[in-house]
Amino acid sequence: MRFFMITLLSFLLASCSTAIAVADAAGTVVVYGVKTVVNTVDAITPDIVNKKKKD
Repeated sequence: MRFFMITLLSFLLASCSTAIAVADAAGTVVVYGVKTVVNTVDAITPDIVNKKKKD
């Protein structure tokens, strides 16, 4: 019975870490996608993203 519980616990921990890794990868893709869009807009029209402050 002890072997079965250790095996089950190991399986659950491995699947949990896999889910976390997938969520982390998806979050990274979203963050870099947004950064790419912002950099592209900044390259095309820098006056929109980088508004100069009036002194």
